[in-house]
Amino acid sequence: MFVTIARARRLLVAALLLTATGAAADAARDTATGLSPASIAHARGLRDQALDGSLAWDMVEALTTEVGPRLAGTEAEARARDWAVQRLRAMGFENVRVEPFTIPGWERGEERAVLLAPFPQPLEITGLGGSVGTPGDGLEAELVPFESLAALRATAPGSLDGKIAYVSHAMQRTQDGSSYGFYGTLRRVGASVAAEKGAVAILIRSIGTDSHRFPHTGQMRYAEGVPRIPAAALSNPDADQIERVVRRGQPMRVHLAMSPQASSEAPSGNVIAEIVGRERPEEIVIIGGHLDSWDLGTGAIDDGAGVAITTAAAKLILDSGQRPRRTLRLILWGAEEVGLLGGYEYLRAHREQLPQHIIGTESDFGAERIWQLTAQVSPAGQAVVDIMSELLAPLGVAPGSMDKAGSGPDLVPMVEAGLPSLRLVQNGMDYFDLHHTHDDTLDKIDPVALDQNVAAYVVFAWLAADSTVNFRR
Repeated sequence: MFVTIARARRLLVAALLLTATGAAADAARDTATGLSPASIAHARGLRDQALDGSLAWDMVEALTTEVGPRLAGTEAEARARDWAVQRLRAMGFENVRVEPFTIPGWERGEERAVLLAPFPQPLEITGLGGSVGTPGDGLEAELVPFESLAALRATAPGSLDGKIAYVSHAMQRTQDGSSYGFYGTLRRVGASVAAEKGAVAILIRSIGTDSHRFPHTGQMRYAEGVPRIPAAALSNPDADQIERVVRRGQPMRVHLAMSPQASSEAPSGNVIAEIVGRERPEEIVIIGGHLDSWDLGTGAIDDGAGVAITTAAAKLILDSGQRPRRTLRLILWGAEEVGLLGGYEYLRAHREQLPQHIIGTESDFGAERIWQLTAQVSPAGQAVVDIMSELLAPLGVAPGSMDKAGSGPDLVPMVEAGLPSLRLVQNGMDYFDLHHTHDDTLDKIDPVALDQNVAAYVVFAWLAADSTVNFRR
């Protein structure tokens, strides 16, 4: 009996010591991060509220219905800015404004391609953003196939004189979209590589993973001092068809006609709204998505979803009645699709305030569920990220590599200039089925998955903005 009582006392003492140690550790963490138990509980409550339903679906439905496609520099993008300003002000955000800038203008015209020989048939194409057009009546030439961009680079100068290059270079699926950078290089530089070899135009297999007869557009660039030639993408089924013809070993001729319009200047702008911080209003945490889209679909997954997700997360914080210590800045970026121009313009305009920008992230990878959290922050910042991870684990979000976070494309200029970054990684296995195509429409979005995204973003936004740590390494 005595032994049992003594053992029970030892166990009780040990339990009390363990509890005290745990409490001390929690207190130390709270002191280091500035996040009290009440603040963490508030983030948990905001998360659960988002899962019960947010305004994200209504937001993306309204944007894609009331504005539709929003090509950078066009009247449609201007209408999107007006739409956003009106809505953000009605929601009660502070300091709602547009920071305008100008960009080179480009709009799509008529586009047509036909395989003339050996087996005449139409081809589904779309011009790449920024491409020049063909002569008025189009152009006709022999089509010369290449398996990859590397093969095109390796061909001899002059070997394509008067001909049209075709490059296959089929993109592969990945959950995190990591193959896009490699395969997308063809779209960005292929025209100038082909022109250096003498080509009069280039057709590429779409940078996408679908099997639908919808070609994928996207921005391209011309190298200085190289002739500018028309550049277009074939749908993947049409690219398959071309490659079947290639295997028959007969010469191919194609007729291509494109009539885009370009201008030296067109208006764009970043739309900004804020929840001003209660203690450190000069310190800024950024979330957002890009407001522009390509002109083929309605810009639902790219990036109406990101606009809706981050706006809904900020609105949950606004409506909670509690302000974070720091200012939460929502940025709906302009002219992302044509070269991250809104991101570069923001850095130019705010470079002097860069030290006051604490951390940022962007939603720009569709509307599927988030499965991973990555961050590139200081050890002190990692303590906050660890708290985020604890709250996100029930959503199916696991910590990933902390060596290279990513942030969303519009923040790349800021990150390169020193802004700490965090990424909430969505499942992108099917993203490039829809990306930059006619198929990027509202029906592809699952409202439940959208709310899971909002839940993750509101946890990040609240904890980052209510903490006191320096996230910079």
